[in-house]
Parts: sequence; structure tokens; C-alpha cells
Amino acid sequence: MSAADLHTLTGAYAAHALDPAESAEFERHLAGCPACVQEVAEFAATLARLGAAQAVLPPPALKAQVMAALPTLRQEAPRTAPAPGRPRGRLARGWARLALAVCLASAVGAGGVAVQQHQQAERARARAAALQQQQDRFVGLLTAPDARTATGTGVGGVGAGTVVWSSSRGQAGFLAAGLPTPAAGTTYELWFDDAGTMRPAGLLSTGDGVLLLTGTPDGAGGVGVTVEPAGGSAHPTTAPLMLLPFT
Repeated sequence: MSAADLHTLTGAYAAHALDPAESAEFERHLAGCPACVQEVAEFAATLARLGAAQAVLPPPALKAQVMAALPTLRQEAPRTAPAPGRPRGRLARGWARLALAVCLASAVGAGGVAVQQHQQAERARARAAALQQQQDRFVGLLTAPDARTATGTGVGGVGAGTVVWSSSRGQAGFLAAGLPTPAAGTTYELWFDDAGTMRPAGLLSTGDGVLLLTGTPDGAGGVGVTVEPAGGSAHPTTAPLMLLPFT
């Protein structure tokens, strides 16, 4: 595949539509092509926004309607004589109370499910909004007049990482592409390299995505990536997967 052909694969790579051989070849190309790094990041941001747009929330009035219906219960019309085969007297009243309790429990259960679904939808919407904001800020960083990038590959050449930084904005971001998913109970942690002292800069729980780093890149010589316990560490506890210098 020619270099010209590789430049056309940014969208397919961002959408994970390449086969393993094509993906590996494109990642090698990505390590030396800042233009494709930027285009992949922009495609990833657009795909994230499209995915977030698919979230369907229940009508806002649903919760209010369910809660309002809980105290109500449809009652039978008065009867002038007991229906054949139905219990009478005290036993009938007992059955009526039992039926009422069952109906009320069902209504409460249905209301609880609806409320739980509403809460889950609210949390999904909040996560989607946070993701969209992160993507938008990363794309904005890429378009800064003095934005610069550095790209490296993971251990064994698996996956790639790109750091973007802007001195005028005092901000840096990290784009992961094809890195292995961290094992259960672990996460990727980003670090600013302050002359050999590693300063925590944020956590990334997946091998694909973007992260606006916490803190300013001023004074740092680059960015490192390690695997740390979930929740992160105050200092690196494992060897770095990659070191990306600010050059």
C-alpha cells in the first residue's frame, strides 16, 4: 500500500473498520504523520458525538406520571349479591385486601423500574455530555496556532499514543489508538516528566480515546504512560509503556 493510499484511511481507522494487517500498517504510518494524527482525532470526536446523539431518553413527564399513579388503584363496582364461587364475608374481605396488596406491590415495582431506568438514562446522558466536552476541547487544542504533536508506539509495537500540547493555552492532551485494554483493576495513567520527576496528569481507562491532561505542560520535558491500579497512583509503580518528549 502506497503512502498516498495510507493517507485516505484515517476515517476507516477511527471507525475500527480496518483489518489487523491494515491497522498495523496504518499505525506505523501514523507514528510519522502529524496530519493523519489530527485527522484521526477529528474523526474520533465526530464519531463520539454521533454515538452520543443516539441516546434516547424517556419523556420528562414519565417519572411524574408513574409517581402520581402509585397511590391510585382501580376498584370494582359494588355488587348486590356475591358472585358464584367467590369467597364470602370475612374471607372475602381478606381476599380483597390480599388482591389490593398484590396490585399495590406490582404498581410500586413497576414505578421503581421506571425510576431506575430514568436514573440510568440520566447517568448515560451525563457521561455522553462529558465525553463530548472532552472531545470538543481536544479538537480545539489541536487547532491552536502553536499546537505541536509527538507520537510513539506501545510496548512491542502494539498501539500508538500521541501527545498534543500548546504553550499559549498551557494545555496538553493525549490520544490513544489501539493500545491493549487495561486488565481488570488497572488503568492507564499519564504523567508529566518534570526533569525526571513524574507528575500525575490523568487517567485513561481504555486503549482508544482522548484525554485532556490535568495540569499545565509548562516546565515538563514530555509525557509518560504507565499502567497503574484503578484510581491511579501518586508515583509510577510500573515501567513506562511509552515516553513522548516535547520536542
